[in-house]
Amino acid sequence: MTDAPLLNRIEMATFSAPNVDQIAAVYEKWFGYGTVEKGEISAEIATSWGAAMMAGRRYVLMQPANKLPVYIRAVEIDAVSNYRPLTTWGWNAIEVLVEDPFKLNRDLSDSPFIIIGKPETLLRYPTICAMQVRGIANEILYLTCDTAPENKAFLPRAGTAVGGPFVVVVAGPSAESIVDWYATNFRIERGTVSGGLAVNFIQDAQGLPKEHQFPILFRPIRESGHFIQIDGYPAGIGPRPCRFGQLPPGVSMTSFAVTNLDNFKTRYFAPPAPAKGSVYNGRRMATTVGVAGELVELIED
Repeated sequence: MTDAPLLNRIEMATFSAPNVDQIAAVYEKWFGYGTVEKGEISAEIATSWGAAMMAGRRYVLMQPANKLPVYIRAVEIDAVSNYRPLTTWGWNAIEVLVEDPFKLNRDLSDSPFIIIGKPETLLRYPTICAMQVRGIANEILYLTCDTAPENKAFLPRAGTAVGGPFVVVVAGPSAESIVDWYATNFRIERGTVSGGLAVNFIQDAQGLPKEHQFPILFRPIRESGHFIQIDGYPAGIGPRPCRFGQLPPGVSMTSFAVTNLDNFKTRYFAPPAPAKGSVYNGRRMATTVGVAGELVELIED
């Protein structure tokens, strides 16, 4: 398929926060995630991210209980006191497969996660149910399941109470310009940006009226069950505050598997090079930046 997207699948979502051990403990207790690896970011990887001050910073790599090869990585940064989730451009959320949002809603009621959206079915997809939470890294998670019979479901099963990321959500001043960048560089289908959807937890974060609608586009990448969601934010929203030379706070980066890094014309912070670690496993990687300021790490299959 010559027209297939060049992003194969989501391999990893990265959160940035001051205390990575605390994040790992929360995800283990409440989501059943296991720690796969701990260490320090190498100078080579920090340079590849365009964030040289990340060298020597601690990270924790986590994996859902089903052991599928999709990960969450917590990376240490200095606190950014003026960052508020869902109010800036860039990666704003990840969507994670779960078995039962209603049970999770009950279980998380006394957890460190703050519930910002209770379980509801989607208007356009009545068999899909989702809730939303904010974590201690100021990460936003959509926790989602498809209740249709497996042979008719649009989404894959979680395979455990809380599975791994299957959607990454990027926001910017223009949904059209974002999808155009992904289409030009990675052959994502442009599709048509919807006229708008009212999303109450984003309205609340941005102090918008309940009738405000966000242009939203939901596009698949190459492998089944992996998607990018593109949100258009209103005027007055801008880039994410960030410490000099460090990753941005909250959801800071998405890592995608690709077939060949030499296929792309997009500029990298550093030339593709092999990297060590459980996810990279000696494979070449490189990082670029999208039009909304989102960091896109590419790892060769």
